Order: sequence, then C-alpha cells, then structure tokens
Amino acid sequence: MKAKIKKAVTAKIEAIGLPVLALCWVSFFWGTTWLASKEGVKYMPAMQLVAIRQFLGGGIYVAYFLFKKTPWPKAGQWKTILILSLLNFVLSNGLSTWGVKYISSGLGAILGAIFPIWIVVISLFSGEKLSRLSIAGMLICFAGVCLVFYDHLKDFLQPNFSFGIILSLTATLTWAFGTLYTKKKAASFNPYFSLGLQMLLSSLFLFIVIGATGTTIPLAEIPAVSWWSIAYLVVFGSVLTFIAFIYSLQKLPAEISSIYAYINPIVAVILGAFIFNEPLTLFIVFGGIIILTGLYLVNLAFRKKKSHLNQ
Repeated sequence: MKAKIKKAVTAKIEAIGLPVLALCWVSFFWGTTWLASKEGVKYMPAMQLVAIRQFLGGGIYVAYFLFKKTPWPKAGQWKTILILSLLNFVLSNGLSTWGVKYISSGLGAILGAIFPIWIVVISLFSGEKLSRLSIAGMLICFAGVCLVFYDHLKDFLQPNFSFGIILSLTATLTWAFGTLYTKKKAASFNPYFSLGLQMLLSSLFLFIVIGATGTTIPLAEIPAVSWWSIAYLVVFGSVLTFIAFIYSLQKLPAEISSIYAYINPIVAVILGAFIFNEPLTLFIVFGGIIILTGLYLVNLAFRKKKSHLNQ
C-alpha cells in the first residue's frame, strides 16, 4: 500500500515538476536570446544573422519531421505558411534582431513584450468593443513606457537610436498581426512542422533580399563570436526552448504557461546590465514593472473574454 502511495506521489510530482521546469527554461533562455542577438549583430549585418539562424533552425525542424515521414502541407495551407513566415520570422524576428544593433538588449526585450497592446489596438480598429480592463492595461503600459524612456529622451535625437526603436516597435506590430492571423487561419496539419517550414522559407526570402541588396559579408569574414551567437540562437532560441515551450503549453494551464512573457524582459534587462554594462536605472526598473503589470491586465481581459465566449 505504501509503495503504491509513494509511486502515485512520485508520478504527481513528475507530472507537475517537469512542465514547471520546462517553463522555467523558457522564461530564462528566451530572455537570454536578446543578448545573443545583440552580441552577434555587432560584427555582421543583422538580416544575414537572422537568415543563417532561420535556415539552420528551420532545417533541423524540417529534417526531423521528414525523418518521421510527416505529411507535407496541402496546397491551400501553403498560403498561410508563407504569410506567417513573412510576418513572424522575416519581419518580426528580423526587425527585432536588427533593432538591438542600435538599442540595448534590455530595451529591445521590453518593447518586444508589448505586442498584446497592438492586438488590442488592431481589435479596436476592427470594430470590437474594449473592456475597461483592456483600456486600463493599455494606459498603465503607456505610463510604464514613458518611465522607461525618461532617461533616453536625449537619445531620440540620435538617428540610430530612433531607428532602433522604430524597428523594434514595427517588429511587435507584425508579431501581433501574425498572432491574430494564426488564430484565424489555424492550419489543420502539424503546427510544429509548419514552424520549421516558416523558418526555412523566411531564411530563403532573406537570403534573396540581402543578396540582391549586397548587405552581406563573406562567410569567412564572420567572426567566431557571431558564429557562437548564431549557434546559441539556433540551439537555445529555435530548437530546445521551443520544444520546452510546446511541452509546458500542453501540460500547464494557459495563464501559467504565459508567465514566460513577463520574465523574459526581466532576464534580458538584468543580464544586459551585468554582461554588457547596459544602463539599469530606477526609471527602467519601475517602468518595466509598470509595463508588465499593464500587460498582465490586458492578458487577463483576453482570458475573461475567451472564457465568456466559451460559456
């Protein structure tokens, strides 16, 4: 009897513990990818780094599913895959990586976390009514953004800094459109195979663009530090952490599995301050906390709306 109870308790701990560990992995390592991107783009064109990263990461995914003999998407599903590859990987991932060439990895991570605000704005222009909770969350986020950038007001006079902010904000906007499009056009085939195909297609598109514009450097001239950054982004950003994310998403409630979105910017800001000596002022700390609070309220409004529609 005791052996059965012990076995049941052990199984329960494993059932809860492993998904939580996976979520902790996601929360930490996706935060570190901002620093890896920042380090990599110091020595090579940002879009070239993104193209190589997506090609290697997508190739690993596609090779795995081809080995598993996963069916290819149907003809009508390729349009969705192509649009998502452009929105999520060419534009969102590409522009956010390009953005941290000109701004700190911490600021990039904070701006990257505000994409739910764009979803609210897009929904507003689509004619949807906003709840008071959503509006409150947006206003709180705006106040937090004002605090974060209080020490950077003079930096906006620098073209490179302003350009980096524009790139980062545009990246969050395209991610929001990609998120909404995914919900609207959810494919009926393996979504993870689709993810690999999106990465691979985006890399091919980027290779064509950077090749035509001449914004590349020879592979032999890419320094070791950039190759290490790419390797880190492929292994920890595109493969292992995505697997952990999928696992935690399947095993944990949505409100728990989404916690990573609030922790990633914190990890990026703190590590950026220690590793790259990026500024960590009280305005950034309190502004970041206020932004994350606002985002929590916005996401809470989404969950309440979803729960109401399902009733």
